[in-house]
Amino acid sequence: MQATAYTYDDATRSGSVLLDDGTPLPFDAAAFDAGGLRLLRPGQRVRIEFAGEAGAGDGAEAGAAGAGDGRRIVLITLQTL
Repeated sequence: MQATAYTYDDATRSGSVLLDDGTPLPFDAAAFDAGGLRLLRPGQRVRIEFAGEAGAGDGAEAGAAGAGDGRRIVLITLQTL
């Protein structure tokens, strides 16, 4: 799934993204590290993968998600074409 980087804290390597429907979704340092990134700037297009209830726990890309639906971001990396 694609999203847009919204916030990023270099000290904690965590932040949030905006889904295409405008829903903010947080990510932690583990998700940031899994993508192999060194820096993230607000406005960058990113690719994210989920795990959790709505994503069936398999890390597969999923449809639109809300912050309260049990999913969490497990990978965030730059969107490549």
